[in-house]
Amino acid sequence: MTLAERLAAAMARAPADGEPPIPGDAALDAAGLDPGGDPMPAAVLIAITDRPEPGVLLTRRTDSLSRHAGQVAFPGGRIDASDADAVAAALREAEEEVALPRHAAQVVGVADPYRTITGFQVTPVLAVVPPDLPLCPQPGEVAAIFEPPLAFLLDPASREWRDMDWRGRTRRVMEINWQGHRIWGATAAMLVNLSRRLHRWQH
Repeated sequence: MTLAERLAAAMARAPADGEPPIPGDAALDAAGLDPGGDPMPAAVLIAITDRPEPGVLLTRRTDSLSRHAGQVAFPGGRIDASDADAVAAALREAEEEVALPRHAAQVVGVADPYRTITGFQVTPVLAVVPPDLPLCPQPGEVAAIFEPPLAFLLDPASREWRDMDWRGRTRRVMEINWQGHRIWGATAAMLVNLSRRLHRWQH
């Protein structure tokens, strides 16, 4: 089976532990910091590289952004009116942010949606991409592109809960650290959700 076929087969199975996915940041906060109102639709691309040991393409946002400055994220953003759906939005954003050609991504499917505390309803789009694409970060948005191993990101031993201050309140957030990169918050939580769906992706 190809990597895409293995991932698709794993996505079709029941989650590993039978637990529902983490629905969003507000579910992690005892303080009830849900922003309320209708969330803005957004999509991200979880691009998995087709290697013997697959990796996941992640970005570190520039420090000058008004939202999520300096944070690690999947390529992605708001779903525009011109986008046919979440898949189209995720592919467009990845092309704009890191120059990942849309035609190079083999879409596997969509994962569990996630609502951020900043008011976005995010649809993660899972895709397989060729290794070593000539990617280029968009200077105004992306400071760096890096590729942690998929197995590491999905391993429960790689993650931990941490308390952090957010607007004067304490929040508990998931955190994964890889070679000096701090992957936390919504990105880490979406990886946790994905790990429950891909627990048998290698079989």
